[in-house]
Amino acid sequence: MADKRDYYEVLGINKEASDDEIKKAYRKKALKYHPDKNPDDKAAEEKFKEANEAYEILSDPDKKSKYDRFGHAGVDPSYGGGAGGFGGFGDFGGFGGFGGGTQGMSFDDIFDMFGGFGSGRRSSANRNGPQKGRDLQKTITIDFTDAIFGCSKQIEITKDVKCKTCNGTGAKEGTEKKTCDACGGSGQVTHVTETPLGRFQNVTTCSKCGGTGQIIESPCPDCKGTGKIRKTVKIKVDIPKGVDNDSVVTLRGQGAPGINGGPNGDLYIVINVRPHSTYKRRGDNLYLEMPITYEQAVLGDKVSVPGFGETYSYSISPGTQTGSSFRLKGKGAPNVRTGRKGDLYVKVVIEVPTKLSNKEKKAIKEMSEAVGPKAYPKKSKFDSLKF
Repeated sequence: MADKRDYYEVLGINKEASDDEIKKAYRKKALKYHPDKNPDDKAAEEKFKEANEAYEILSDPDKKSKYDRFGHAGVDPSYGGGAGGFGGFGDFGGFGGFGGGTQGMSFDDIFDMFGGFGSGRRSSANRNGPQKGRDLQKTITIDFTDAIFGCSKQIEITKDVKCKTCNGTGAKEGTEKKTCDACGGSGQVTHVTETPLGRFQNVTTCSKCGGTGQIIESPCPDCKGTGKIRKTVKIKVDIPKGVDNDSVVTLRGQGAPGINGGPNGDLYIVINVRPHSTYKRRGDNLYLEMPITYEQAVLGDKVSVPGFGETYSYSISPGTQTGSSFRLKGKGAPNVRTGRKGDLYVKVVIEVPTKLSNKEKKAIKEMSEAVGPKAYPKKSKFDSLKF
């Protein structure tokens, strides 16, 4: 016990932390290290127990006060005399004890304890009832044009699916699951010990049924009693217009199969869009660099701007400078939620001719001499600079 870590250090907070900060810190640690998320990970399990122990002490004003004054010795009579584990002092129900009872709290109980994220979470009372399956995620890459217009894609994903042989029960055809006689269907076993220091309670997952509350005496030969099999399936995904990088398309019911007759989880398709060779995108706005000739820039011209599905006409003003931009309102990408299009911003760049013939070079020189320096006021001003 001498090497037991400081409770504030365990939760990553200081002694001035408020009750709300203590609760938030515990929730973060508990969700990260819960055995449901880290199966067969002994290190994570120990950190989960450690966080539970720290939270029980620091969330109780009286125990926190004693701990702040006397350290571990102020809250643990067994400190320094062997790691007997906390079972909960007196009538403290808490988390069902620290010495192994932390397993009694499911991943979902932690969400419920702190208000959860809204719907979709299960209380401990329904732990062995119907439960929604896990949500899954898959990333796919599509072309820039498909993101603008929307498209349909067929994807393949390897996942657990409900076993058709037993219809997900896990029991061999013609047989049924039975209520576990060790835990009475609760999935938990409670051990209570009376000691001179008080009543110690330890809640553990039932070893006979694995916490399910039911026993399968004759497992399904195909799924071996799990109620699900691993399979690669093809799924059609309808991608709406206007999606962008990191957009998410939700496919309800395409996640992992439910537990105990619960609904399937959902499948989240994360979109990755390949860059376009010409167009750039920021939000719903599109950006394009369009080359024009020297003649068009000087004299002006009506140009055609290539768009997605159509071509737009725009009049370049005489004397247009390279790098100038104009906007075509409502010609950008559609918003994935509203359908309203952004704008198209076009930057004009004067293309300087190369690989000229002698005749062409002579013509340009004659033009330059005919125009004269007065036609280039900025250049004339620059040439006159002296330092």
